[in-house]
Amino acid sequence: MITVAVDAMGGNHAPDAIVDGAVAAARHLDVEIVLVGLREELDAALSRHEDWRELGIRTVDAGDTIGMGDVPAATLRRKPRASIRVAADVVSRGEAAALVSAGNTGATVMAAYSAFGLIPGVDRPALATTIPTRTRAAVLLDAGANAECRPQHLLQFAVMGGVYARVALGIARPRVGLLSIGEEETKGNELTREAHRLLKSAPVHFIGNVEGREIYSGIADVIVCDGFTGNVVLKTSEGLVDTVETLLGAELQATFSSQVGYLLSRRAFRRFRRRVDYSEYGGAPLLGAAGLAIVCHGRSSAKAIRNAIAMAYRFAASNFIHRVEQEIAAVASFVVTHHRPTELPRHS
Repeated sequence: MITVAVDAMGGNHAPDAIVDGAVAAARHLDVEIVLVGLREELDAALSRHEDWRELGIRTVDAGDTIGMGDVPAATLRRKPRASIRVAADVVSRGEAAALVSAGNTGATVMAAYSAFGLIPGVDRPALATTIPTRTRAAVLLDAGANAECRPQHLLQFAVMGGVYARVALGIARPRVGLLSIGEEETKGNELTREAHRLLKSAPVHFIGNVEGREIYSGIADVIVCDGFTGNVVLKTSEGLVDTVETLLGAELQATFSSQVGYLLSRRAFRRFRRRVDYSEYGGAPLLGAAGLAIVCHGRSSAKAIRNAIAMAYRFAASNFIHRVEQEIAAVASFVVTHHRPTELPRHS
């Protein structure tokens, strides 16, 4: 039986949405769940589910919480019994195989790093976000764990993203693209140019630079960039989807004929929404950490939490960490041999 530790106090809708998602996962998956949070609030949220004690769910009391707007490092030091730290410690002690949190992203990344450490050969962890394309889902990383990166970090992201694409998306030979401002290898800043040189001869299926307009085209299965750029792409995409849906809905309701067309097309709209809805994927795994951690959107619904726990379950069952360790070890010597130290550019 695989056990997943869940930070029940993390996210904009905690603990109710988190607990509801955990209960749904326990009902439909062969998984045990440890809910970590403030005892009274956990008890209140669980009381709405009469069968929770029969589902392999147990609770662990935490003395404090970390808000979405708190400064991660200072708050973690000030609150050693915060729910995210307690949940990460549950995993590090071997009482659970994976961590799931929709809380403060920086605090989650730091808590996981502190509790698990990094896989040998990995310098920085990266958040791998699943994104829709015209053909099939793809992976974008880093989506926000590292505001500044060096070329060898992007190479490591490419390797880890390739493992993720094979395990989570079933892509046998993932195509890796480097996000830049032009297709030519001379385009971009010092970081992308040096990363291109490394990736071109690395043991990955590198297809070259990918421009912003090609992110959702399906040309690449793994798109690599620094965390600052990746997070901007992610947030821009979320805003664009919301805007398109709002504008489209307004246009379709403007006239009677449009309303009829909308009613006839509802199934297609539902399919469209599923393809672009982050809750369908659950969360972003923190690749490179020596333990499984799934970082969810702060606005995560019960459905998103349920799917994040399902993702954690699949990764634990497939021995994902060991597979990343093997591929990183294979590329480590390549980095040492081919990387020429360069100064980090002043502006990513």
